[in-house]
Amino acid sequence: MNWYIVLTYFSLVVCLMSCLYHTIKLISLGKPMDYSQKKGNIGAATRYSFTGAMNPVKKESAYLHFPTYTAGLLYHIGTFLSIFIFILLLFKVEPQGWLSWLFIGTLTISGLSGLGILIKRMTNKELRALSNPDDYISNLLVTTFQLISAIVLYWVTFFPVYFITVSVLLLYLPIGKLKHTIYFFAARYHLGVFYGWRGVWPPK
Repeated sequence: MNWYIVLTYFSLVVCLMSCLYHTIKLISLGKPMDYSQKKGNIGAATRYSFTGAMNPVKKESAYLHFPTYTAGLLYHIGTFLSIFIFILLLFKVEPQGWLSWLFIGTLTISGLSGLGILIKRMTNKELRALSNPDDYISNLLVTTFQLISAIVLYWVTFFPVYFITVSVLLLYLPIGKLKHTIYFFAARYHLGVFYGWRGVWPPK
């Protein structure tokens, strides 16, 4: 087994164990205590938090910046696709033919979307003031992950570079903002509890 494959397996184990730690930590904290009088349905509000509340029409940060929202949506689709491809390649399953070209095309678009988001963060005065090094590193790592995934599907000689890139991403994920892959679900759940308890969500 090549050393870069061993490195990837090691990085994957470290990443999964770290994510498991964060998950257990979140669960052990339990749901937030609310001393106000309950007025609504928490279950219905939690479901709405993960569905209707995610509608871009309901979010100012989305409908006031729809091109950026669209780019972000494409970017996340590319991330999920890249993870799927990583699993395939880890088990030595290589997409072929039209499927490979479909993946390459999708990842090229999503990677360029991520690059566009990065450029906007760097050039927009307001976003730049709110950004820290983690914002740039996380974007750069995920964007590189998507683009290198597209490249390796076309040029298999990029396998060493591909697996090294994935290893760096996996090791960085639990310590940077990318760990929102876990905290996203806790945040949406807590929103559901908060607004459901008060009868605000789901909207009547």
